[in-house]
Amino acid sequence: MRSSNPVFSRRGFSRDNGYAGFNAAPQAGAAAAGANPYAQGTANPYATNPYAQPDTQYGAPQAPARSGAMTIDDVVTRTAMTLGTVVLTAALAWALLPVDAANLGKSYGIGIGAALVAFVLAMVQSFKRKASPAVILAYAAFEGVFLGVISSAVSTYIGPGTVMQAVMGTMCVFAGVLVAYKMRWIRVTRRFYGFVMAAAMGFVLLMMVNLLFSVFGGGDGLGFRSGGLGILFGVIGIVLGACFLALDFKQVEDGVNFGAPREEAWLAAFGLTLTLVWIYLEMLRLLSILNGDD
Repeated sequence: MRSSNPVFSRRGFSRDNGYAGFNAAPQAGAAAAGANPYAQGTANPYATNPYAQPDTQYGAPQAPARSGAMTIDDVVTRTAMTLGTVVLTAALAWALLPVDAANLGKSYGIGIGAALVAFVLAMVQSFKRKASPAVILAYAAFEGVFLGVISSAVSTYIGPGTVMQAVMGTMCVFAGVLVAYKMRWIRVTRRFYGFVMAAAMGFVLLMMVNLLFSVFGGGDGLGFRSGGLGILFGVIGIVLGACFLALDFKQVEDGVNFGAPREEAWLAAFGLTLTLVWIYLEMLRLLSILNGDD
């Protein structure tokens, strides 16, 4: 099974480094030693541990301790660095690129340019064979500039409290999903993955169609981003982001359990950052609609 996150969906963690994540096909006898400890019968046919080695004493495969293996602390540290870069550049963009009558065109131009560069860097990292900290941090920097400009615009034209509400909402979604995942209230199975991916593809397709109609027809296109429909699709976008987080948590957990190389923590940080940016933008859009109707 692959995560819905664009970074994870291509290959899980780096297959070249020996960890295949959810990409491996279901294995016969997955309950044997060295298999994913969360696999139960055929319900969750995850990949077997690629680091399992024969145990000469008991004759069963056993995963050796690896000094260079990824840990949760590695993921937390890299994620903090990546998100910290996003927050820092967003704050600088907010302060240096005010979205007012005098600087509207300039600020929007720089924000859109930064968004395009961030998109290119995200695609570059997604198709690289290994995680590149330089590319990931550069993506975070440009993404932060874009978020800073957008957030400044919302604060100026919608309400100064909207951005803080979106930040708090994103943090609450992250904390809620993390608790639900750790308590096993959310079970990440292949059926869960398939449902989330189908919903995500439909959601993105509808947003693309709406964008095309808005570009060529003017206004809000088909109305998916305003009024009652806008509120509905905003909620759906946030729920999808929460589902992405659950899939990403599972991917990271298996990377740690299976002994993925330490450098793969950068890939985990990159994927989690992408998902959190998704949730924040959807939260900001939803709150903008709600506050704009007041």
